[in-house]
Amino acid sequence: MKLLNSSGAMQRESLQARRDGKTIGLVPTMGFLHQGHLSLVKQCRDQCDLLVVSIFVNPTQFLPGEDIDDYPRDWDRDQELCVAAGVDVLFMPVARELYGDHHSTYVEETSISLGLCGASRPGHFRGVTTVVAKLFNMVQPDVAFFGQKDAQQAAVIRRMVADLNYPIRIVVGPTVREADGLAMSSRNSYLSASERRDALCLSRALDLAEQRYREGTVDSSVVKEEMRELIESCGSSGIDYIEIVDGDSLVPVDRMSGNVLVAVAVRIGKTRLIDNRVITRGFVKPL
Repeated sequence: MKLLNSSGAMQRESLQARRDGKTIGLVPTMGFLHQGHLSLVKQCRDQCDLLVVSIFVNPTQFLPGEDIDDYPRDWDRDQELCVAAGVDVLFMPVARELYGDHHSTYVEETSISLGLCGASRPGHFRGVTTVVAKLFNMVQPDVAFFGQKDAQQAAVIRRMVADLNYPIRIVVGPTVREADGLAMSSRNSYLSASERRDALCLSRALDLAEQRYREGTVDSSVVKEEMRELIESCGSSGIDYIEIVDGDSLVPVDRMSGNVLVAVAVRIGKTRLIDNRVITRGFVKPL
């Protein structure tokens, strides 16, 4: 495995791969890798000749007062996992190269990014789209892999790719969960034992929404209120949002029909966790 830190070295690697007729796949991450990340790495390994994993804790997607300084990091373990997973290139760019002293150019999506996490974290998705655009320019992938747990992020990136005419296919892998249903997340490491138990309220609330939809309930307000009652009964320290939106546009729906995305953001102690599920009447939509 090659470990690269500069954009020039990464671009040269990618250009050579293209000259050799290889397909390039990118799995962008902020590190502290878990099985959710590694499931995307496996998909990339199966589909691409040159597998690139990027690790960069992106400062522009954190709001003032958020956890960038405390965000979990374990670079040595990440490298070991990448080697074991057959990664060809681990790209770990340095912040000063991505955001120099006079950096003033950003990429912003202005529709899908407005609701859900975008409403409560203004500016977050501008940071996401900007850093992903930079990574696309440096790695030049044919395919990029994102996780369904960050459903809004994946939708925003898909829109950016379409709107800016990137010749990149976006693959969204299913959410990987612990045995008890908790969605895997690097931020789960913040949770105490009791908070870890409380965090199950997110997946249980999604189970409830799916059950109600299967039973024929279509009034979103009724389903959301039942979800709220369940989450509040589990000891959460605050609900950021509970939303039911169209599965493609992410626009809130009053009545559930077709494919809908049920999404929640909840604070467990000091930790903000998100989860979601795409459901249709009678079954969970395959990803």
